[in-house]
Amino acid sequence: MIAGKLEVIIKINELPQSNTVENGWQQFEVDCGGRIISVTVKPKIWKKLTDAASSYPQWVAAIAGKLGQQTDQGFVLEEPNIQVFEKKVKAEATSEAGEA
Repeated sequence: MIAGKLEVIIKINELPQSNTVENGWQQFEVDCGGRIISVTVKPKIWKKLTDAASSYPQWVAAIAGKLGQQTDQGFVLEEPNIQVFEKKVKAEATSEAGEA
């Protein structure tokens, strides 16, 4: 048997409701098919989400982390990191405008 690393990736496209905990860290929950994932992030990481929500008309964020302690309804995501991407408008919309 070899050792492996289990990581979880959660994708969201809207800003979650958060609670401020110690030192400005933000805690929020994500419902993933009935399992509630609890995420606590540093202010710098939270800023990535709030910047995306205010800067991009459409965006998606990938929250990656380790499977943490199990809770009654899901689990805690440990060592979360967030990458935010702007969603581009599909090419169909631009090609239809060119035909008109």
